Amino acid sequence: MLKVSRGSEVRQVSRARRAARKSLAQALYQLQIGGHAWQDVHQQFVVDPEFADADAEYFREALMGIADHRDSLDEQLARFSDVDLDRLDPVEHGILWLGFYELMQRADVPYRVIINEAVELTKRFGATDGHKYVNAVLDRAAAQLRRAEHGAD
Repeated sequence: MLKVSRGSEVRQVSRARRAARKSLAQALYQLQIGGHAWQDVHQQFVVDPEFADADAEYFREALMGIADHRDSLDEQLARFSDVDLDRLDPVEHGILWLGFYELMQRADVPYRVIINEAVELTKRFGATDGHKYVNAVLDRAAAQLRRAEHGAD
């Protein structure tokens, strides 16, 4: 019988979540630009061979949650942003939706992981210095939305 160490299990989950977030950044961009239903965007991604390593359940749950609550996510985003939402780049906007969704709905994910993942996604897909803006907005939001966790650091 093959034993899997707890550490390798955690790394595997982490890689699967990272892959799901990468796909989510792309899917949320498509959601904004194409105006398609989240279900159609979901189907497009899950059949892609590159999606095989992603946490499919996390992807579906986050995509559905973000699509269904865009207005409330935008309300939260507007509280912590110094940029009008209609001026946001769609890539950064989608990544911020993901960050806010995770801050508000995924208490199992540490806020530092949320911010780090969002910054890395923005460096990969966003504008040149977009990651600085994403970092600042999510850090301000985490200080309020995750007050106990943020204050403990």
